[in-house]
Amino acid sequence: MTKFFTFEEIYEQNKQRIHYQIHRLNIHDPHEEYFQKGLCAMWRAYESYEPDKGVMSTYFNYTIRQNLLDQLRKDSKELIHQKSLLQNSYHFPLEQTEDSSRTTEILNQLKSRLTENQWIWLSNSILDEMSLKEIAEENGTTIEAVKSWARQARKKLRTEEVGQFLKENFSGEFLLNCEKRERLI
Repeated sequence: MTKFFTFEEIYEQNKQRIHYQIHRLNIHDPHEEYFQKGLCAMWRAYESYEPDKGVMSTYFNYTIRQNLLDQLRKDSKELIHQKSLLQNSYHFPLEQTEDSSRTTEILNQLKSRLTENQWIWLSNSILDEMSLKEIAEENGTTIEAVKSWARQARKKLRTEEVGQFLKENFSGEFLLNCEKRERLI
């Protein structure tokens, strides 16, 4: 097929279409990542356009919009996945102390505040860095049950009494990181 216009000319005439679709989808695009996706979509539409199949502007609008929606879906899935990882691997790295008996004492105090299953989740996921699936398989239960243990353990660990205990036994930087992690979840 013979092209009557160069892509540069098409770009100058149609770049507002990309901005329009971004605005229409309420996408906040400060780094112009979505604009780049829209531009690539417009290029592909330009390359594959067949005049006998319809109007070029309609084809551009459709292709740009669909590509932006696809990218939104991918970004949304990635964000959900990242939040899930944060929730499922809730780390409490213990400070390195010269006296391991102090660490053992702290762990025993935490263990006394949790049920057996909650302690299994805490020790396996945080101390041994096991996944929820691995914990479930090792204990002959479902992932949902392990998630429940984790929720209940976190709930107990968030109480004022335990919060005070953690403040007394961990550095301020560690607690600040935990608070930041909480806000992300």
